[in-house]
Amino acid sequence: MKIVDVCAFYSPMGGGVRTYVEQKLQIGPRLGHEIVIIAPGDEDAVIERGPGARIVTVKSPRFPLDRKYWYFPAADPLYAALDDEAPDFVEATSPWRSAGLVAEWPGAAPRSLIMHADPLSAYAYRWFGQVFSRKTIDWQFSVFWEHLRKHSRKFDHVVSANSDLTRRLHEGGVANTTTIAMGVEPGCFSPDHRDPGLRARLLADCDLPESAVLLLGVGRLAPEKRWPMVIDAVNAASQWAPIGLVMLGEGREERTILKHISGNPHIRLFQPERNRKTFARLMASADALVHGCEAETFCMAAAEARASGTPVIVPDSGGAADHAASGAGRTYISGNAASCALAIRDIAMNRPRPALRARSMDEHFADLFSTYEATTAGTRSAA
Repeated sequence: MKIVDVCAFYSPMGGGVRTYVEQKLQIGPRLGHEIVIIAPGDEDAVIERGPGARIVTVKSPRFPLDRKYWYFPAADPLYAALDDEAPDFVEATSPWRSAGLVAEWPGAAPRSLIMHADPLSAYAYRWFGQVFSRKTIDWQFSVFWEHLRKHSRKFDHVVSANSDLTRRLHEGGVANTTTIAMGVEPGCFSPDHRDPGLRARLLADCDLPESAVLLLGVGRLAPEKRWPMVIDAVNAASQWAPIGLVMLGEGREERTILKHISGNPHIRLFQPERNRKTFARLMASADALVHGCEAETFCMAAAEARASGTPVIVPDSGGAADHAASGAGRTYISGNAASCALAIRDIAMNRPRPALRARSMDEHFADLFSTYEATTAGTRSAA
């Protein structure tokens, strides 16, 4: 099949979506499919990524709130690009405006909406959840819900990577919902990469001995990641055991987070590790990964920790929670530092090392594209 992904979130300087796109461009052709990414950019251009894989950029303005990204300003240039490609299947990978544009495209190809974002959890529930019930918040954000409900009826599939998001979408009246879990980069993460020397050096960076507990935190320094809550939980859990927290991340909240760390020598903030082999060693060498965001659609960091034999300490809602299943970690009440501290204490006292098979991105894309093939076959039969 020729699969065209209309990816409004793609940026060469992006994070999780960029990683997902790069893996799709590599894995799709291996599975026998042609993959085309249509993304907004500074210029109209075609970037070849190898046989059966390319990125087509449509000249678009920069997104004013984050200059790393662009946005599709109008339907016509996007529709022209889709018409030129004549896809067998179309994906929209943003639930915002581009979802509506793809839903309304007059082409005949079947299509899916990939929920790479969970805006209500990331923003509305986090902002107002201490004051209003989710039912009330959903009512206040009924325009967004109606946007999803309306356009979902024109998509053959609305795909989420976690069952919690699929459930909430279905209960909210969104049509054609399904869960297809993602996975980790094959061959990269393994318990075999555990490095006691690296672990000792990281604990020394935290001014702690090898007998202490080493926690790892990975992710953007953004409000929805709840790093101050994680720091408070680590500080509270340190009453029961010596704990070091190494955080890897960058973002606009760096100054706020450093202020919250407040010079604590046992909590260190470093830049992200770009070398994948080194990062895999870091992940396997930690005693646990701690994560604060309940708005993850999948939580790649937790998946990579699980594949590394490293237990996870994650919120009990959102995509991260799935990775604590089958004894792979502990969940805590989302947004609750005291509950998170108790989960950290449990891990610190027991030091589990789960040995579980991890799902790969190859398996994710095989399942996703098989779903698309079945849909296109059904469309041809109906015709």
